[in-house]
Amino acid sequence: MFLFLLFFFAMVSVRFVNPSISYAEKFMDHAFLASIMRVPVVPPLDPWFLGGYLDVYYYFGYWMIGALGIVSGVPSYITFNLALPTVLGLSAMMMYALGRLLARRFAYLTLATFLVANPSFLWQIMQGKSLGTVFWDSTRTIPDTINEYPLFSFLWGDVHPHVIGIFNQVLFLFILVYALTRWQSLRPRERLSVILIAAISLGAMPLINTWDVLVYAPVTVLIGLVIWYKGGTPSPPPGAGNLEILRLATKRAVSGVFGLLGVNKGEKERGGADALQKILGHPAAFLFLVPVVSVLLYLPFYFQMNTRGIQGVGFVHTPTTPADFLLVHGIFLVIMVLYLYRDIWKRPLLLLVPLVVWLSGHGAAALAAIPLVYLLCRRTRTPSEVLAILGLSIVIMCEGVYLIDNMGETYYRMNTIFKFYISAWLLMGASSFAMLAEMIERRVGVIRSPVWLGRAALAVVAVFLLVTPLVLPLDSPYRGATLDGLDYVKSAYPGDAEAVAFLRALPGVHGIVEAIGGDYTYYSRISSFTGIPAVLGWSFHEFMWRDDTDGWYGRRIEDVRTMYERPDRTESLMRAYNATHIYVGDLEREQYAVRVHEAGLFPVYDRGGVQIFALPS
Repeated sequence: MFLFLLFFFAMVSVRFVNPSISYAEKFMDHAFLASIMRVPVVPPLDPWFLGGYLDVYYYFGYWMIGALGIVSGVPSYITFNLALPTVLGLSAMMMYALGRLLARRFAYLTLATFLVANPSFLWQIMQGKSLGTVFWDSTRTIPDTINEYPLFSFLWGDVHPHVIGIFNQVLFLFILVYALTRWQSLRPRERLSVILIAAISLGAMPLINTWDVLVYAPVTVLIGLVIWYKGGTPSPPPGAGNLEILRLATKRAVSGVFGLLGVNKGEKERGGADALQKILGHPAAFLFLVPVVSVLLYLPFYFQMNTRGIQGVGFVHTPTTPADFLLVHGIFLVIMVLYLYRDIWKRPLLLLVPLVVWLSGHGAAALAAIPLVYLLCRRTRTPSEVLAILGLSIVIMCEGVYLIDNMGETYYRMNTIFKFYISAWLLMGASSFAMLAEMIERRVGVIRSPVWLGRAALAVVAVFLLVTPLVLPLDSPYRGATLDGLDYVKSAYPGDAEAVAFLRALPGVHGIVEAIGGDYTYYSRISSFTGIPAVLGWSFHEFMWRDDTDGWYGRRIEDVRTMYERPDRTESLMRAYNATHIYVGDLEREQYAVRVHEAGLFPVYDRGGVQIFALPS
């Protein structure tokens, strides 16, 4: 609990001095959150596509945060700034628990996964850039991609699915390692608890951030096979390699399904409790039950999802340069190589494998292959080494293939690097810092430090985490001393601020017409700030999510213009879209030749340069 509160309030300090919902994807994140909290239905109403639902996007993380805001009575613009503190607090707590499984001493070092920047950060500083620019540029190290890391993501402040999902990833990693190390000693009831928690976590991934399940679904199968193989089966033949072990485990997986289910010839059916006891007692229970239960738990949500998804798999034609790769992952690679230096010294011929990879033109993959080859060739592996293998495999995979989406040729692997690198960072961070803890333990041995020294160090770290955000000179459009994400609107756009307060107070379900402009701009601010769906918000994002199968894109843009400029058609079009109000502010007057006042609508608000008209009843 102390760790949760420490990291929670450290992140609260960050949001306290930089609370504004005013740039990047914060408009979108708050729009989703406000929509859910205003009308908590499933699937939620799409705030930027009146008449549509958020089944085109993974919204479950927003739903969980919104639910907390609703039950606590905290408005969305404050809930927004409490979301990431909650995510970071939970992530830190679970990372420490994972560290306790990975390292006998110094488990707290795994928390550095959230506190360190990549080497590119230092490289940017050496070039004399400002701190805000340094953070941004360190996440754009690999050209035409995004290589975010947790420290940047939390400081940047977007309440986005790839950040929300971090706590769930760490939770699932803890469950996997716990099952891997403790399964044989667990009683059936304890195994059931592990299976249910794992299923809840894994099943939520497609709904929080779908990219995560692409990593952890196959990882679940691999860990399940290992657990099955270790669960009372004979030892592998002498000299059997990793592939032979995996082959034997897979063979048992195929042949043992009926045994798992308790269906044996000549055996009479037993009671439900006995059958469940037998299933849970089988070493393959984790492998088979976790995926099945995870799907069953969230089946209604899966049926509602209507995302466009991945359009295929392509081969990378511009691999990452070794220098850029080291600027992103160098910390972990250095720690792993130091951890493995004895293996490398004893078996130098294994370096021929990464050398071949290097000569094939994949220098970055070759660098990751150095620790990977030596880890794979170990006869036995610790859980931290298993996590390292998984993380290294992900970054190597990203050098060979990418998932095709709609980002175009230039940014063809932007999302693949962006989303998979978050998982790789967590895996390699937890594993490498656990390896560092083991190396330190070898050096210090059984030396015990005074109790007061540990407490003093903890106090220093706590003060550093709580105070540093308050004085950090980060670049931000609006600095403040509040958790109200819309507080800046009162001074920057006072007319909008009063109108937003009026609209937020309206009871019931509504739809609004507002000006359509560019994504990542102040346009769509009313739907974002209120959660009331607009006819069309960020148009490019909606186009990515929905495509333009029936020509809605051009039609909605033109219909909004018509509603502002042709009063004879304003009311009929508003009724066609079920829009109850039309908003006239500075942006609307800049974008259109506004004649709404001639449409015969009912004026419900006229103050501060803003007019709001409602359909007559």
